Amino acid sequence: MSKETPCVAVCMIDPRTKLCFGCGRTLPEIARWHAMESAERLSVMALLPARLADAGLQPIAASSKRT
Repeated sequence: MSKETPCVAVCMIDPRTKLCFGCGRTLPEIARWHAMESAERLSVMALLPARLADAGLQPIAASSKRT
């Protein structure tokens, strides 16, 4: 995966916050991610840790996926 993506291949949306548990993006952000300019992607990525923390969510790491 590109370094300009927060995706950890854990795609589950929290029904309360509408944020992805894996990366913290919203569905609209995920949908248009590849159409965003690099600067916009990096800007969104900088917001994700605080966004998840403010929502009270712990990101699900890719290594914690069930097999």
